[in-house]
Amino acid sequence: MIERKRPAYLLIKQALQAGIEAGRVPVGAVLSESALASIFRASRSPVRQALAELEHEGVVHRFDGRGVVVGGADSSPIRLELTPAMFDLGPSEVVRSDAWENLYYDLERSIIHRSVFGRARVNELALARHYGVGRTVARNLLIRSQAAGLLSKEDNAHWYIVALTDTRVRDLYELRIVLEPLLVKSAASGIPGEELNAMERRLHSVASSMSTATVNQLDELENDLHVQCLSYGRNLEVIEALKRTRCSLVVGKHIQAALAKHPQIDPFTDEHLAVIRALKRGDGDSAAAALSSHLVESGIKAVERLEAFRAVNKMPHIPFVLD
Repeated sequence: MIERKRPAYLLIKQALQAGIEAGRVPVGAVLSESALASIFRASRSPVRQALAELEHEGVVHRFDGRGVVVGGADSSPIRLELTPAMFDLGPSEVVRSDAWENLYYDLERSIIHRSVFGRARVNELALARHYGVGRTVARNLLIRSQAAGLLSKEDNAHWYIVALTDTRVRDLYELRIVLEPLLVKSAASGIPGEELNAMERRLHSVASSMSTATVNQLDELENDLHVQCLSYGRNLEVIEALKRTRCSLVVGKHIQAALAKHPQIDPFTDEHLAVIRALKRGDGDSAAAALSSHLVESGIKAVERLEAFRAVNKMPHIPFVLD
């Protein structure tokens, strides 16, 4: 049995490592984010973080394919079905930490809403007191925010909110417009049809009730197209470079949710559907063109949303932020 008083990614990491060390997961086994997310009944974000830590520790390694391989760089990939038993999970056991995720999303939202008004310092001790958690948990929340590009930690060991200016947003989208179409074109022939069908169903579901869409739903749609689909691209260096732009996805979902009833907020589901349908046809050129067009429009809307947010909101007072 696995304890549930730790962050979701640590619980998943613990289960993965235990399975590998016990030999239930053999050397060479390919671990994919989607398969593990299904087994652990978690989102891909904590799975991705767990795999990143195991990679850093040398337990798994990246290869020229989707996912990671158990063992060192000399381990040959073995495709096999991953099962809950490999990770000592019962049929109804779920590895997740709703409390942790809720804390993080609340922090993420607060940081983004404040970042629109400029740079500011975050006090780690005040953060811990605000959420009623220990310093270690508070620090882990801040580290995750840093990985998302929302915070920076400077030489004086202080945490700072990265200012979300119109220029920064334009620069992030400019990089995405250059890189994402290249990846989606190379990914067109490798994305399983069942994954694309599931993405299409989620798009239709949200499109039918866009005004009541939750942040988590928007997050899932963005992740489907701009993370999961692109993960099938062949250029791993481009995938790595795109991690610098992930901040624009995180920001977009919170600003869009905050302005859900504002007339400037337009649905993006049709643009996503155009890319997904091209991918279902295996038409990489059309998928790349549709994605490029979507990113150009999204970049323009992102700046408009920031201006709209500033127009209808005052700089928020946040207990753990030193203005």
